[in-house]
Amino acid sequence: MAEDEEIWATLHRHLRSIFEGDTDTYSATTASDLSLYEWFVTPHRQDGLDFHLFMLTHKALNQSADYRYDLLEPRLQRYGDTAIVCYTFMRSWAEGGGVHHHSHNESRVLVKQADGWRVVHVHKSPAES
Repeated sequence: MAEDEEIWATLHRHLRSIFEGDTDTYSATTASDLSLYEWFVTPHRQDGLDFHLFMLTHKALNQSADYRYDLLEPRLQRYGDTAIVCYTFMRSWAEGGGVHHHSHNESRVLVKQADGWRVVHVHKSPAES
């Protein structure tokens, strides 16, 4: 059970690093051979950290410092040193005198390495209302 908590803690550190522009934490929680699908960026697989490090460095993912996220219907599946987490990701942020929301479905695969759990694969898909 403690290892499940470690997986969720790593995931939350990883997610916060994205929206807070923290490249050190992002790199520490993500495998260098990351693969990901983000339908809203390109219909093709992206490999490696370079794309997101560029985005984080230029604050492209940090729309507002006043934000929160929720993981709706979170699920964790463990297979030895591999973990699959899936959920509907809902982000809310305050901007322009109002609160805005965005949701999508997301799966992340984490693998336990010598220095801890790291995200190795991400798949995002639209969440229709």
